[in-house]
Amino acid sequence: MAAPTEQNPGGAEEAKAEEEPRVLEPGAAPFGNFPHYSRFHSPEQRLRLLPPELLGRLFPQGPEKKPILGLDVGCNSGDLSVALYKHFLFLRDGETHSDASRELRLLCCDIDPVLVERAEKECPFPDALTFITLDFMNQRSRKVLLSSFLSQFGRSVFDIGFCMSITMWIHLNHGDRGLWEFLAHLSSLCHYLLVEPQPWKCYRAAARRLRKLGLHDFDHFHSLAIRGDMASQIVQILTQDHGMELVCCFGNTSWDRSLLLFKAKQTTETHPIPELLIEGNEGNRLRSLR
Repeated sequence: MAAPTEQNPGGAEEAKAEEEPRVLEPGAAPFGNFPHYSRFHSPEQRLRLLPPELLGRLFPQGPEKKPILGLDVGCNSGDLSVALYKHFLFLRDGETHSDASRELRLLCCDIDPVLVERAEKECPFPDALTFITLDFMNQRSRKVLLSSFLSQFGRSVFDIGFCMSITMWIHLNHGDRGLWEFLAHLSSLCHYLLVEPQPWKCYRAAARRLRKLGLHDFDHFHSLAIRGDMASQIVQILTQDHGMELVCCFGNTSWDRSLLLFKAKQTTETHPIPELLIEGNEGNRLRSLR
């Protein structure tokens, strides 16, 4: 888990000086925990591809009027989480109350406690968006924190999950098997899943930034066999191994990332981890997933 940035009690200038390297050296954020991420990729680029009425179409309102529960994995400092909430509730800038009859509640998690603290402080909808620090690949923490949130609503799964430009960081830090397991966890936790995979060129750029800064390379970068067209690879894993179906591709952002919507099938089969992802036959892994 990323360590929090130490705060110097000496004053605002020292605090600013400590924060600036995180802004100026994005390669030093090995989990994708960039400060001010929305300056690189604005939420509006994603929102223009997503119909505001999407959740209403996916979850027609019944007589019980249950809230829609969403999970946002890798929320950073919450800018996109807030933007998604406003977008789906038809809220304009400055509005804090929606005329929509359906309630939306989001659980937003990130590995970086500094970013989560910032998100909590700046969120204009504290009753609807909950921010927590969570290493999603830590099974024990994940189970406790997610179950605690879901139990408040008498649920066992989320209605929809958001995985926006997170898959690469899981892949680089946890390898082929880690990516496979991450997608397995998400598919088991959500009825619908909106995924924005990073293309392979982003992997190369992330590794290049680390080398340029003289930092240790990602442990798994050179051994990854799941590579190439990452959107297609993730579609294959979710549909062939994890019992989901691809509902829609909403198009690509200006930085060439697809927005893919998946739905859990009514009868979800349990699929074992592909054998070649277990014992480490690196050269044959990709072939086993095609």
